[in-house]
Amino acid sequence: MLIDFFYHLRKHQLPVSIREFLGLLEALKAQVIPPSLDEFYLLARIVLVKDETLFDRYDLAFASYTRAIDAAFPPGKDIPLEWMLRNLARDLSPEDKAAIEKLGWDKLMDEFQKRLKEQKERHEGGSKWIGTGGTSPFGSGGYHPEGIRIGDQSSGNRTAVKAWDQRSYKDYDDTVEIGTRNIKVALRRLRRFARQGADMELDLDDTIRQTARNAGYLDIRMVPERHNAVKVLMLLDVGGTMDGHIARIEELFSAARSEFKHLEVYYFHNCLYDFVWRDNRRRHAERIPTWDVLRTYNADWRVIFVGDATMSPYEILQPGGSVEFNNPEAGAVWLQRVASAFPKSIWLNPEPESLWPYRQSIDIIRKLMQNRMFGVTLGGLEQAMRLLSK
Repeated sequence: MLIDFFYHLRKHQLPVSIREFLGLLEALKAQVIPPSLDEFYLLARIVLVKDETLFDRYDLAFASYTRAIDAAFPPGKDIPLEWMLRNLARDLSPEDKAAIEKLGWDKLMDEFQKRLKEQKERHEGGSKWIGTGGTSPFGSGGYHPEGIRIGDQSSGNRTAVKAWDQRSYKDYDDTVEIGTRNIKVALRRLRRFARQGADMELDLDDTIRQTARNAGYLDIRMVPERHNAVKVLMLLDVGGTMDGHIARIEELFSAARSEFKHLEVYYFHNCLYDFVWRDNRRRHAERIPTWDVLRTYNADWRVIFVGDATMSPYEILQPGGSVEFNNPEAGAVWLQRVASAFPKSIWLNPEPESLWPYRQSIDIIRKLMQNRMFGVTLGGLEQAMRLLSK
């Protein structure tokens, strides 16, 4: 069975090695976990999955494998009450436990067992049977203040006592867009770039330790500072189609602000033109000529454009193409100037990469940026930071 499990994980593109699989077998032989499917899930993940960005892929593979095992056995509706109580008690939050007290454990489980035995077919809607879209305490897609959700995704009411087949690491796949749960993983990617070429600073603890060992003779110890001398110029597209990406860009901006000691931020709309601005509330009153930006920062600065690159091609290629003013030079001219002045420059695009081939403006800007455009995903950020760090 476990050999099939090994090949099943490999089939789901999980890089599981023979050595890791043998380590799992040794752990099972040593009985480091009790005979529980949940404990086996955790043990196998610890031993076989070395990258947290693969946790969601592992969850999907594990769920499909266990469903295949269940399908191999004759169908039955009996669920040991003691087993359900033990698992529910472990997984419930304090709020859920308080809600259960309205019915009581015994009453809720007895009613569940009773309806399992009585129900003969699929049911949708209603307030009694196990089904979907109703107000019964048992099922999915409906609402009940003290229910048990069985399978499927939550309907958003968050009132289920037990969520079966829940994927705890859904946001960790490196192909998904950055969200609040995996922002720390993104920070780790940024930190890898941010700490290269760091200046030295005093390591006080090690200095005290070495001085004490030397009988009071001062022995100064230095370490690379936590924030380095890498300088980043970030140009953010704001307004219009970017409104739908605000939350993700705010998280990315917050991550950059916390990691880069030298960070300068300017805003533009759709495409880079004659001027940029620092404060969106005063964008018309306090414009900064783009030429001043090019003269102020030298080639040591890394430039990161952030925008969806979604606009009319006319806005990029033609003078006067801006939707806000009559620009004397085309946006493409300004993008070429930036790419020439800053060899280490990239474009981060929050639009899903599957849509890029269908947007003519994205293709134009990718070529102007010499194909240095990356998606705002963990995988995209890692590629972008690796390029900037060269």
